[in-house]
Amino acid sequence: MPPALRPALTLCIGLAVGVAGAILFMQSLPPEEGSTEEKVEKLEVDLKRANNQLAAHEAADPHGRRRPGRTLKDGARDIVEDLRDGKPVTPDDVFRAAQPLMRDLNPLFSRMRLRDQERRIDTMTGELSRKYSLDPSQQESLKIWLNQNAVAQSENFDRLMLQDGVRFEEFMEASRDLRPDEGLEKFMEQTLRGEKLAAFRRDRMLERVERVQQEADMKVTRLDEVVGLDDSQRGQVFGVMARGARDFDPAMGFEGLDTDNSALTSGSSKQDAVLAILRPEQREAYNAERERRRAEAQKDLEAIGLSMPENWDALDPSNF
Repeated sequence: MPPALRPALTLCIGLAVGVAGAILFMQSLPPEEGSTEEKVEKLEVDLKRANNQLAAHEAADPHGRRRPGRTLKDGARDIVEDLRDGKPVTPDDVFRAAQPLMRDLNPLFSRMRLRDQERRIDTMTGELSRKYSLDPSQQESLKIWLNQNAVAQSENFDRLMLQDGVRFEEFMEASRDLRPDEGLEKFMEQTLRGEKLAAFRRDRMLERVERVQQEADMKVTRLDEVVGLDDSQRGQVFGVMARGARDFDPAMGFEGLDTDNSALTSGSSKQDAVLAILRPEQREAYNAERERRRAEAQKDLEAIGLSMPENWDALDPSNF
């Protein structure tokens, strides 16, 4: 890595980690004691340190490139002023303050993502070529398709980064959604024939079933720890979680999806469906745990000078 990029990359990673830690509510850190004035004073020191780092980064830019509009310095200053004035500051506010620098460095991050994808693509190409006996021409076509798909996904992610008002949760979700093999079925339908295509369809479905089952089992276990599910409820909740999984396909058939109560009705959410399965005393335990976790998260956020996002719900099944 060129030496001039190291300070900028370090600063950006530090900001990203800081925002991520705020979003996760700093669960591993004990609350800090002290008044609001002391916290603001500490933040002002941190802001000055960040401004010094940013100034050093800008001075090291040989081309004097600047992005018009708001800068990291502007956003950080606004956050400190809001804290001083007693206004609420949420993790999303911190993320938006960091966005200008993250946008400036996004071309670098994009190249890093694509480089990582290249390694995964080489592995997938080798595995698929071996399993389905692809000839050299088919192997080359597969690698080209995977690379084009990775580039298209990266461009969609870049567009998200440039949007105003994007939330950190949306940013993290988009990061997790990057899969170079998304839509591989369409390519293989045009490439394979006969038994090879049938074998691919079976293998692909088994892979997706396994991912859905693992996700649903994990969420059922976490809910069970809160409310104590019986065997019948486990099956119903499993169905709700499985049908809400990204890889779910109605054609899937495995134990736990044979109950009508697990289907999501039109306009309902996973949380509504889960609450409908619980008994009254379980719903009370669910709501009590939700309030306990929210209060704990609020305490952790206040310790670093931030406010709770208005609609954050630690027990939303999407967050399990």
